[in-house]
Amino acid sequence: MSGMKAAAAVTSSSSRLFTVGLVTSWYSSNIGVLLLNKYLLSNYGFRYPIFLTMCHMTACSLLSYIAIAWLKMVPMQTIRSRRQFFKISALSLIFCASVVSGNISLRYLPVSFNQAIGATTPFFTAVFAYLMTLKREAWLTYITLIPVVTGVVIASGGEPSFHLFGFIVCVGATAARALKSVVQGILLSSEGEKLNSMNLLLYMAPIAVVLLLPATLYMEPNVVGITLALARNDIRIIWYLLFNSALAYFVNLTNFLVTKHTSALTLQVLGNAKGALAVVVSILIFRNPVSVAGMLGYTLTVFGVVLYSEAKKRSK
Repeated sequence: MSGMKAAAAVTSSSSRLFTVGLVTSWYSSNIGVLLLNKYLLSNYGFRYPIFLTMCHMTACSLLSYIAIAWLKMVPMQTIRSRRQFFKISALSLIFCASVVSGNISLRYLPVSFNQAIGATTPFFTAVFAYLMTLKREAWLTYITLIPVVTGVVIASGGEPSFHLFGFIVCVGATAARALKSVVQGILLSSEGEKLNSMNLLLYMAPIAVVLLLPATLYMEPNVVGITLALARNDIRIIWYLLFNSALAYFVNLTNFLVTKHTSALTLQVLGNAKGALAVVVSILIFRNPVSVAGMLGYTLTVFGVVLYSEAKKRSK
């Protein structure tokens, strides 16, 4: 009997260690890709956000295929109809808009302010859910969105590095992220069309590359030639791009695994803490000036997000 208890204790502790390792990987890849994007687009001077996003999507296409077709991490789900393919293409277009806008905003805004705006995703999700599905939340849920938005208004007023274009693009990226989650719920709601996030990425990423290629050629002409010229002077740019692109895939992979191995509530709490940690780490690395109003605004937004998730949980 004591042997069985000891075996159960070992299994429990190894399972806990596995979860801690997963969360650490999720945090590291998320914060790592965010900081490296900021460094490349702002500090290093690699001003090509669309090409950078295309590199990310190319890596996601290749690594998704390896993970699913070769390593069998999850069973491969097939696209069953042309209608389903068009739905995934629409999602991919919104996904591209979100990621490209987010990367563009990092050229103009510090990571700390970028994260504060990103924390308002629940507000946009509630707006789009109401507009597109007429789904009403409990009145208490809507009240919790007031501090979410108020916090960003305060943070904007107190942001020493405020840039109007960067702010607009970042709000657009946040709205697109919320729109994708709502549209995904509508388009892929039937049992026959549901895809897990790994399979969805497997199909969305190549479509994203196809969409981003003409945009890159038109808006960032000769970017490959410029990158190769940069590499002749500093080979690290190639390693930065390769590592950054691989990290972008691991963000999705670890997100999928953390979702699978923890509860929805744990994920929500971890997500809020991750944003706060990204803010602290970015301020320590980039030493961007922060104001008391900016920090208070961000804290209020995160507090609002916590209240929102609690209100949603209770209304179910």
